[in-house]
Amino acid sequence: MPDILAVKFAEWKERGEAVRVWSVRAARLMIGIPDYETYVQHRKKTHPELPIMSYEEFFVERQEARYAVGKGRFRGCC
Repeated sequence: MPDILAVKFAEWKERGEAVRVWSVRAARLMIGIPDYETYVQHRKKTHPELPIMSYEEFFVERQEARYAVGKGRFRGCC
């Protein structure tokens, strides 16, 4: 007979990890940090022939797009 407590613990551990992952993603999006994993999945699925930026390149590109740095003006956040 399987140990019911061990099975339930494994289920709750898995659910807790899913909640943690989604909470971190939501918090990052709230403060303006885009999700790199989502970007990678999108590139692999829809643009497999194009190269994928490293996390550092992705972060810099998103920050520059957010604050309009490359357009000769710094808009800022407020």
